[in-house]
Amino acid sequence: MEFFKRKEKNITYYIFSDKGNREINEDSVGFSANDCGKCFVLCDGLGGHGMGDIASQLVVKVFENQFKNTPDNSAFLPIAFEASQDLLLAEQIKRKCCKKMKTTATAVVCDNKNAYIGHIGDSRVYVFNNNKVLKRTKDHSVPQMLVLTGEITEDEIRNHPDRSIILKVLGVEWDDKNYELMKPLPLKKCQAFLLCSDGFWELIHENVMSSLLSESKSPKEWILKMVDIVEENGKGINMDNFSAIGIWVE
Repeated sequence: MEFFKRKEKNITYYIFSDKGNREINEDSVGFSANDCGKCFVLCDGLGGHGMGDIASQLVVKVFENQFKNTPDNSAFLPIAFEASQDLLLAEQIKRKCCKKMKTTATAVVCDNKNAYIGHIGDSRVYVFNNNKVLKRTKDHSVPQMLVLTGEITEDEIRNHPDRSIILKVLGVEWDDKNYELMKPLPLKKCQAFLLCSDGFWELIHENVMSSLLSESKSPKEWILKMVDIVEENGKGINMDNFSAIGIWVE
């Protein structure tokens, strides 16, 4: 745990990742800081494609390394997403493994006043205020599209047979920019952020996330309480990798 000391806000955080019941952890999580802010990033390499773990690790490194020297935190996310995409495409040509290095990516950048959020794929960022979910990123997945068209409800995403079909990722050619940016959020309107892979959010409901947030005294306590729920709900199944980053604004 670290503290980001400014007059306006303090940022504390806790990072967690586990391979679940899989042989390899294809999730990668990272953190970087510069003179004006902090960057958190979480990626979930696509399983079954052979090099998802490498893809997620490479993207996390791009975000971490570039953020240290960025001159403008507010403009950082588009640069990082596009640099990550370029790197993955180049690496696939170099390694002769076309379409095998794919990953989701979620990121939160906090400066003294605002939070900047971006994502691609079905890893999520939740924004909390007053112990309730204020916003969350929308998955780039088939079930999320069905929610948007009114064919299923939000709760039905978790058990939908097509929940693993991802529509947008890093590492494949884009027709246009496929990542999505949330409108900047004033930190004064944010209590906490949760970045998490689908192996995490599929096994814990939002109302439980909120309840545990209200009961916890630190981001570490909050994350570990949620981990207990995820592991309990994952008993008897082939649990996917599950990772999370909890960020508190104080």
